[in-house]
Amino acid sequence: MDVSPWLRPDAATSPDRLFCHTYGRGKGNAQMIPGWPYSFVAALEPSRTSWTAPLDAVRLGPGNDLTTVTARQLRDLVDRVVAAGHHRGGAPNILVVLDAGYDVTRLAWLLADLPVDLVSRLRSDRVFRLPVPPRPPGVGLPQRVWGCGGLWLPPWLPPKIADLEKRRPPGGPGVAPGQA
Repeated sequence: MDVSPWLRPDAATSPDRLFCHTYGRGKGNAQMIPGWPYSFVAALEPSRTSWTAPLDAVRLGPGNDLTTVTARQLRDLVDRVVAAGHHRGGAPNILVVLDAGYDVTRLAWLLADLPVDLVSRLRSDRVFRLPVPPRPPGVGLPQRVWGCGGLWLPPWLPPKIADLEKRRPPGGPGVAPGQA
C-alpha cells in the first residue's frame, strides 16, 4: 500500500489538484508539483520476484484524511477478496505492508474486525519508550531515558525484564556519577 502522485503541472483547470511532494526532479531537490495523489493497493507474489498486481486505486482529494481513506479502501478490498473465495475462515490473516506515512496504530484500531495483519515501515522521527521502572531509594536522579529505543511488544509476547536489564548501561542513565 502506498500513495503515488500523478503529476499534472500544466493542467491549470483540472479540479481538485494538490501539491504532491516529489524527489529527483532537477538537481535532486525535492519539489512540490501540482497533481493528484492516488492510494494504491498491490498484491505481491509469494515467490522471489518483483511482479505485483495492482488491486485498487483511490484518488485522494483536498479534504481527505489518508488514514480514513486507507481504512475504507482496505475494508472494501478485504470484503471483495473474501466474497471471491480467496480467503476463508481459519486461513492465515492477510498481510498488509504499509509505507512510513501511515498511522498504523489508528489503522489497526479501525480494521480490528478484519482478518488482516498490518506491517509498517517506521518514520525516522518515531520515538519508542518503555515504561520507566520504579526508582530504588537513594539512587541518583530519576531514570528518565531508561529503555529508549525499545519497541512495544504485543500483549501475547511479554517483554522479559531480565533481558532489558542486560541492555541497560552500567549505572543506568540519569544516575549521578559515583552512585552506580
